[in-house]
Amino acid sequence: MATTLLDRLREMTTVVADTGDIQAIESFTPRDATTNPSLITAAAQMPQYQEIVDQTLLDARAEKGQEASAAEVASLAFERLAVAFGKKILQIIPGRVSTEVDARLSYDQDATLEKARFLISEYEKAGVSRDRILIKIASTWDGIKAAEILEKEGIHCNLTLLFGLHQAIACAEAKVTLISPFVGRILDWYKKSTGRDSYPSAEDPGVMSVTQIYNYYKKFGHNTEVMGASFRNTGEITELAGCDLLTISPKLLEELKSTEGELPRKLCPEAVESMDIEKIPMDKATFDKMHGEDQMASEKLAEGIAGFSKALESLEAMLKRRLAALEGEETLHHAADDIFLVYDLDGDGFITREEWAGSDAVFDALDVNQDGKITPQEMAAGLGAAHHLVEV
Repeated sequence: MATTLLDRLREMTTVVADTGDIQAIESFTPRDATTNPSLITAAAQMPQYQEIVDQTLLDARAEKGQEASAAEVASLAFERLAVAFGKKILQIIPGRVSTEVDARLSYDQDATLEKARFLISEYEKAGVSRDRILIKIASTWDGIKAAEILEKEGIHCNLTLLFGLHQAIACAEAKVTLISPFVGRILDWYKKSTGRDSYPSAEDPGVMSVTQIYNYYKKFGHNTEVMGASFRNTGEITELAGCDLLTISPKLLEELKSTEGELPRKLCPEAVESMDIEKIPMDKATFDKMHGEDQMASEKLAEGIAGFSKALESLEAMLKRRLAALEGEETLHHAADDIFLVYDLDGDGFITREEWAGSDAVFDALDVNQDGKITPQEMAAGLGAAHHLVEV
């Protein structure tokens, strides 16, 4: 049997499926999986998952009571839905699932701690060990400090929206379990900043950033795992072969699975031993200084938090409509329109990738003609039935 690039990659790197679609996870059989609100929004629109969504909403209503507003019920339902999809995924994969803390809490350490503990308690009530859960938190200073406390409690964390070495070092010194540096979004920023249309894979700024972080970690013996995320093409993935983990959308997994060939290892702990790398002790003053000097990291972190927050607002809007329909108040046929309006910031009738700012592979799946813009028609068609509308 011929060997595919996906086969080769799995020999040196743990492959994670970046999707909330259970069928896609069953197809690619990754060790781990990750979800976020935009992925759950996409999956929740699919007919095969309506029973999970409806039961979660009804349970949230019963817990909150009839006097509670639809917004209060939808907020609780989102958290329960994330756990419900996480439990389903854990029945398929042998490893861990990442479940995200509300991005709107990214600069609130105490609220992040409270939400993370709540999510873990929900999993544990369902009989799921905390060792199989990664709590996903944005890589702000407050988020990293919250993760440091959670790790001491045995709650493992995945620090996301990571764009700079300073964030990575702070995470390592906080002894978090895993980080998710965003390769494709770094590339997006540099393409826009420089006006270049493309970069060779080996010179891709996102690839170079993850390589730098990986080498730093291995040089100084940090145990925090590096999981490259948010890929734009398979070239970025193959240039990071050997990274601890890579979280990849179903679309790119399929490309790797259908391509035969050899795949040389690009990242290797042994190669780091002879490298001259400066050790940078990290405290808040150093973090703030480096963050302020890194325009790309500053802009992409803020943009990412805003995007993840919009994705959550979109999911809550969809859940409120679904709850209303279950309670006989209205129908759902405007759900796609509501979601579209959340993202169309300038009101020009299109959603660009920058406006979307949420889950990259969901954007790619909705952008049917690959012109870099989502129309209302593409949104409605995609959310209506597209089984591939899943992601990193």
